[in-house]
Amino acid sequence: MDNRPFYHKLYADLIREKCPGKEQECFFYLQKENWTALDVIKVNELLFGSKKRADQSIDKKHRSYDQESIKQILMYQCNNMLNNNEVANKYGLSRNTIAKWKKLFPNLCGQPEAGVK
Repeated sequence: MDNRPFYHKLYADLIREKCPGKEQECFFYLQKENWTALDVIKVNELLFGSKKRADQSIDKKHRSYDQESIKQILMYQCNNMLNNNEVANKYGLSRNTIAKWKKLFPNLCGQPEAGVK
């Protein structure tokens, strides 16, 4: 059983009650039933804009990414030929996190598996 919150309903209610003018901007996401962590982050940015630097560092500590989101981030890196530092800056992650994810999913970008030379 999936214990993740039902983001579709949460954000639909939030938009309807607090930000009705932004419904069109979030239309694509409101059509989705299953949201990834990246979807939640993107809708949050659409609704509330970028946060101050101090608030961002607190929020980063409590983020959680599902496998689909991790794979999307790694595929973005591969498709755009970015290094770990560039991807980390774009998504507000650490370089070590990107490196760890690349070890978890070694075959995503044509990388050899660990131990294979």
